[in-house]
Amino acid sequence: MPKIFWSVTGLLCLPFGALLTVAEATTCPDLFAKGVPPAVLSETARGGTVMLCNDQYAVLASEQTRGPLWSAEDLTEENLEIADRMQRHDSFQPDTRLPLPMQAFTSDYTRSHYDRGHMTPSGDAAGAAAQKQSFLLSNIVPQTPELNRGPWEGVESAVRGWAREEGEIFVVTGPGYDPDQSQTIGSRRIPVPAVTWKAVYDPAGNGTGAYVCLNTAHPSCRITSVAMLTRLVNIDPFPALPASMKDHVAGMPPIRESPYALAKQDRTRKLLKEWGKKAAQKALRALVKSLVP
Repeated sequence: MPKIFWSVTGLLCLPFGALLTVAEATTCPDLFAKGVPPAVLSETARGGTVMLCNDQYAVLASEQTRGPLWSAEDLTEENLEIADRMQRHDSFQPDTRLPLPMQAFTSDYTRSHYDRGHMTPSGDAAGAAAQKQSFLLSNIVPQTPELNRGPWEGVESAVRGWAREEGEIFVVTGPGYDPDQSQTIGSRRIPVPAVTWKAVYDPAGNGTGAYVCLNTAHPSCRITSVAMLTRLVNIDPFPALPASMKDHVAGMPPIRESPYALAKQDRTRKLLKEWGKKAAQKALRALVKSLVP
């Protein structure tokens, strides 16, 4: 599948690895629920964005964050069967399809004490090319090791289990930023998100839901509605779906324990309780206050 360059000023399609001067006219609606990409509701956040289509996922890259505002995939049971047989190769690379000011580099993460956290996971990638594309830094945000190797792995595992059960689901993943939080990493000042989230639409079950996780040294995650997620991060992952469907939470799989989390079971068993702690509530209130228009 050709790869797309999109911005608020026009449409330019780029094959993977090509220079920005090469163009084709095509899009990747098959990666989105009902063929409609996620909607960024803030005009300020939409500025300086580029949509890139890969073989199995698409991202909206941001000049402000030098990373994705969202990453979307059509996750199928068939692709997961292929992905299960793949050997992972950790080879993070800048996305050279982007203009230089929009690119992040591996050096930005060096000695940052943050993991390079996938939005669309490499574990979903069916084939060597798709896996290579998943390691592009346009699909990566800074995550604490405690989140990335703990509850976030559990979220990814739960979503893969959902796809295997239903056969196909549409998944949109992204970061949520608190404008009052100024923490950045690297010489290019990559901002650290306050939360990361993963929204799911199940066409067979005709339902939606979302997982939201605090990106801290003591992470916790919760399940919420897509409508609440949209109010929280100012992004509608499924704009083509009716509001009534996004107001209700489907019967979502519980967050599974990762091998990292199993080593810290006392904390893992209390994830939902930790979400109710004052620090977590304060962070969420700040996000809601700052991100809801």
